[in-house]
Amino acid sequence: MFSFIKKLFGDDNEKEIKRMMKYVEKINEYEPELQKMSDGSLAGKTGEFKRRLETGETLDDLLPEAYAVVREASRRVLGMRHFDVQMLGGIALHEGRIAEMRTGEGKTLVGTLPTYLNALTGKGVHVITVNDYLAKRDSEWMGRVYRYLGLSVGLIRHGLDFPDRKAAYACDITFGTNNEYGFDYLRDNMVIYPEQMVQRELNYAIIDEVDSILVDEARTPLIISGPGEKSTDLYYVLSKAVVKLKENEDYTVDEKAKAVLPTEGGIAKIEKILGITNLYDNSNIEMSHHFNQALRAKAIMKRDRDYVVREGEVVIVDEFTGRLMFGRRYSDGLHQAIEAKEGVKIERESQTLAAITFQNYFRMYKKLSGMTGTAKTEEPEFRKIYNLDVIVIPTNKAVQRQDLPDVIYKTKKAKYKAVINELVERFAKGQPVLVGTTSIAQSEDLSEMLKKRNIPHNVLNAKYHEMEAQIIAGAGQPGAITIATNMAGRGTDIVLGEGVSEVGGLHIIGTERHESRRIDNQLRGRAGRQGDPGSSRFYLSLEDELMRLFGSDNIANIMDKLGMEEDEPIEHTLITRSIETAQKKVEARNFDIRKHVLEYDDVMNQQREVIYGQRRKILMGENMRENIFHMISKIVDKAMEIYANEKLFPEDWDYSGLIEYCNGFFAPEGRLVQSDLEKLSREELQEELMKVANEAYDSRELLFGEDNMRELEKVVMLKVVDGKWMEHLDHMDMLREGIGLRAYGQRDPLIEYKIEAYDMFQQMIENIQEDIVKYIFRVNIVTQPEDHLQQAKASHGEDEETEKPKQPHVNKEQIGRNDTCPCGSGKKYKHCCATK
Repeated sequence: MFSFIKKLFGDDNEKEIKRMMKYVEKINEYEPELQKMSDGSLAGKTGEFKRRLETGETLDDLLPEAYAVVREASRRVLGMRHFDVQMLGGIALHEGRIAEMRTGEGKTLVGTLPTYLNALTGKGVHVITVNDYLAKRDSEWMGRVYRYLGLSVGLIRHGLDFPDRKAAYACDITFGTNNEYGFDYLRDNMVIYPEQMVQRELNYAIIDEVDSILVDEARTPLIISGPGEKSTDLYYVLSKAVVKLKENEDYTVDEKAKAVLPTEGGIAKIEKILGITNLYDNSNIEMSHHFNQALRAKAIMKRDRDYVVREGEVVIVDEFTGRLMFGRRYSDGLHQAIEAKEGVKIERESQTLAAITFQNYFRMYKKLSGMTGTAKTEEPEFRKIYNLDVIVIPTNKAVQRQDLPDVIYKTKKAKYKAVINELVERFAKGQPVLVGTTSIAQSEDLSEMLKKRNIPHNVLNAKYHEMEAQIIAGAGQPGAITIATNMAGRGTDIVLGEGVSEVGGLHIIGTERHESRRIDNQLRGRAGRQGDPGSSRFYLSLEDELMRLFGSDNIANIMDKLGMEEDEPIEHTLITRSIETAQKKVEARNFDIRKHVLEYDDVMNQQREVIYGQRRKILMGENMRENIFHMISKIVDKAMEIYANEKLFPEDWDYSGLIEYCNGFFAPEGRLVQSDLEKLSREELQEELMKVANEAYDSRELLFGEDNMRELEKVVMLKVVDGKWMEHLDHMDMLREGIGLRAYGQRDPLIEYKIEAYDMFQQMIENIQEDIVKYIFRVNIVTQPEDHLQQAKASHGEDEETEKPKQPHVNKEQIGRNDTCPCGSGKKYKHCCATK
C-alpha cells in the first residue's frame, strides 16, 4: 500500500531534492567567474555579502553565490571541491533540517557551506561535535577556509580559561562539544556580573553526528552540582525498612525497563513501619524519594555485578568492561542508598545547582540543523521533539556494498566461533574487516580468540579519540582487522588500501544487533564509501540481550523443531525481518521513555525560563528599586490580609502582630507605634506602612550612596534567587521521584506533577520576594578592591574561591538563625556566616 501511495503522489524526499537542485544549478553558474578571481577579490566577497545583508537582502538571496564562493575557497585552500550532492546537504542544513548523508560523503566539508553563510550575520554559528578531538581537528582543518574568507574561528574545549573561552564565543564561528556549550549556558546563568558571561545569543547550531547528540546523549541531563547539606540518617532508616518488603508481594521488578514499583500493600507496609499516614503527601516528599532509592538499591542493584564493596567503599562496576570505576558515584541519592544497604559509611549527597536536558538546551537556538549517516529511523522523534525534518541526500556514486542476511546460532559460544572462522578466512586472502561489538568486554574476548589463532588486529574503544582516528583511518588496508565498540572512531573516513577493491573491499561483521537499527546502520555504513565495493553481515545468538528479552522464542522453537545443532546457523531474510521488528519495538519504547522524560522536564524548563529570564533582567538592569518596592507592596498586602483583614472590625485587628511582622522585613525598630496606627483607617494604615518602607529605603540609600545601593540590590536579588532556585531543584527532584505512584489512585501522574510543581513554584517566588526584602534592609556593604573582570575570570576556574566585589556583609543580629544565609551559599544562616 505504501509503495502504491508513493508512486501515486511521489516521494516527498525526491520532491525536496528536485527543488534544491535548482539552487545547485545557480551555484554552478557562478563557478567559472569565481575561478578567474584573485585571492584578494574572492576573500573580499565576504565584506560584499555583509553589506548586501545590511541593505535588505536575505541569507536565502545570498545562498547560491555564497556557496559558490565557499566551494572555490575550499578548492584553493584544501584542494577539495564540493560535489553537487554536498551542495544539497548544505542547503538542507541552512534550511534548519537534518541532512542524512552516508559515511564517506564528506559531511565535514558540507558543514562549511551553511556555517559561512550564517556567520555573515555576525550573530555567531556554533558547530557542535561529539568529542574534543573532532572539534579541534575541524576548527583547524575547515577553519583554513573560513579564515581565508576573512571570518574568525574559535574553539571551546575542556579546561579553557575564561578570557580565551569568552573570546572563542565572540568569534564568527565557534567549534566545541555539546557538553561544553550546555555547561557554559548553565554557568552563564549563575554569574553575578554581566561581564562574567561567555556566550552570546544562541543563534544557529550545526550538530555533527546529530543522532548521537540529540538522541543517544539526550537521555542524561547536564548537571552542575555542589556539596549538599542533607543528613544521611534517613538513608539508614529507609534501608532497614525496605528489607522487610517481599518481591511480587510488596513490589514488582521489570527487568526490561530496569524499574521497580511498590504495590499498594507495600506502600501501606512502609507507612506503618515509618509511622506516617501518607508517604506521598507533600510534607513527606523527601522520605518518599529516599524510599524509592532504597527500594532500587535493594531490588535492582546487585553486589558484585553492578558494584563491589572494597575497604568500606561502594565502587561501581562498569557494565561493559567489568572494571572498577573509582571516584564515580550514582546520582540522585542512589549511591547513598546502596551504602546504607551495605552498612558502610554514607558520603553526603551532592546538591544540584543548575541542570538542563540537551533537548531543552538545543531547542533554544533560533535555528538548529544537523548531519549524520543515520537519522531517518529516528525522524518521528526529531520532528516531535526538535521540529527537525530529515532529508536523505543521494550519494555521489552508487552504493556497491552487499548487505548479507543475518545468521543466528543457539549460543554465544557458537556465534563467536563462527566469527573467528570468518575472520581467519578473510585475513588469509588479504581482505580488511571491521568488527563491531556492543561492549568492551566482547571486544576483549574476541581479541583473545584472535591471539590464539595468531591473527594480528587492532582493538579500539571510546577512550582515546586521537588514537581511534588513526586506527580507523588504517582499517581499510590489506589484511587489517579492527575491532570497535559501538562504532568508536566516528567522524573519520576509512580509505581502501591498494588491491583491497579486488578482494571485495572492506567487510563489516556485527557480533550482535543493537537495540537501535540506527547503530547497526552506522556500523554497516563504514563500508562502501564513494562507490567502493564492500559487504556486511551480522552474527547473532539466542543468548544475545536483544534476542533474550525481545523475541527469541519463535526462532528458538523453529530451531528445536528442525533439530538443529548448536553450531548450525539459520540464515534467512525472515530472521532479519523479525529482528528488525524487535528493534522497532525497542526503539518505540525508548522514544516513549525519552518523550516521558521530556514531558516532565518541560514543566521544569518553563520555570527555568522564568527564573533565568528574571535573573538576566536583574543582571542587566540599572535600577532594581522599582522591582523591590513591588515586592514590599506584596508583603504589605499579605500583612494587611493576616493582621488587619477587611472582613474584621478594626478593634479585632492584631496591631502588635502587624508591627512585629513589618519589623521583621522593613520597619526600623520602634518606628511603628500601635497607638498611632489605631487612629488610621485600613487604607491609611496600608499607606503608612508603604511610607515607612520608603523612608527606611531612602535612609539606606543616603547612607550607602546611590551607586552602592544599586549594587546591593543586584547582588542580594541574585544571591536570594540562586539559593531558592537550588532548593526548588532539590524539591522538584523529590516530587518527580514519587509522583508516578499517583497512578494507583487513578490519577494522571503528569497532571499531578504539573499542578504541584506550579504550587511549589509560586511558593518559591513568594519566598524569594520575602527574603530579598528582608536582606535588602539588613545587609551592609564592604567594598573589596578586586574589580568585576578579575571576579569574572576567577568564576570559571577549577575549585578557585575568590572574594566578590562589594559583597554584602551580614549584620548578624538581625538575621534569623534558620533563615537562608544571604551570602548565597544556600545553607541556613546558623550553619554558615553565623559561625564566622
